Amino acid sequence: MTTTRTVTVDGSPVHVLDSGAGPAVLMLHGSGPGTTGSGAWAATAQALGPSWRVLAPDHAGFGRTPVPAGSRGGLRLWTRQAAGLMDALGVGDYAVVGHSMGGAVALALAAGHPGRVTRVVAVSTMGAPGAPLSADLDALWAAPAGPTGARDMLSRLFLDQALVTDAAVAARADAMLAGAAAYASLFPPPRRRWVDDLTLPARTLAAIRAPVLLVHGADDRVTPLDPATRPLLEHLADVRLHVFGRCGHVPAVEHPREFRHLLSGFLRPERCP
Repeated sequence: MTTTRTVTVDGSPVHVLDSGAGPAVLMLHGSGPGTTGSGAWAATAQALGPSWRVLAPDHAGFGRTPVPAGSRGGLRLWTRQAAGLMDALGVGDYAVVGHSMGGAVALALAAGHPGRVTRVVAVSTMGAPGAPLSADLDALWAAPAGPTGARDMLSRLFLDQALVTDAAVAARADAMLAGAAAYASLFPPPRRRWVDDLTLPARTLAAIRAPVLLVHGADDRVTPLDPATRPLLEHLADVRLHVFGRCGHVPAVEHPREFRHLLSGFLRPERCP
């Protein structure tokens, strides 16, 4: 059963997709304008089946979750809100899957809540010390709401340009327009500071004890493979890396079957032969 609901966290509403039953997996979306929890993860949640409880919130400033009064977003808010959501839902232990910006939030959660976060999957992740602000990430954060901005953004996310269909552009343009006012406050220029905000210090990464799976596309232009993953491999205590060839920034879309097999095998290794 899949539902969407609004949960109050620290006095502010958080919109969340709640799907299935069983071990909990918190799935955190990235930072592209128009991105939502359900938009990023609903297909993956459905494919994983009903034996997992997948929780996919909209981060503050995205979708139907507003930025709390007096805040401007950022890693600290998104991490605190994700942890508070699991508290509010009464979830004890959980795995975390995060894409891009959501990967940095997932790693920060694991560092701050070592007794509760059991596993981490960081996909095309941000958060590595020294990672650059790529030209494509800068352009993605600056993409204007509407069809032109949506097409440009999607063309940067995917290596396979056949995925940039008119239907995909129209859907993303609608989502961008719906959330334009809130999103405008999140990543104003100069944007290097927002990469810095999402960077985890080496001591924080070294404190993570949960097993971590890094998943990355070899052709990712938004968070390029080497600077995004090499520092994490050096600083994380229990880490492995899977690289998809012929893949851009969104492996879950460009290689969906292989991605889901990799994800389910890591989250529940006792099921693997």
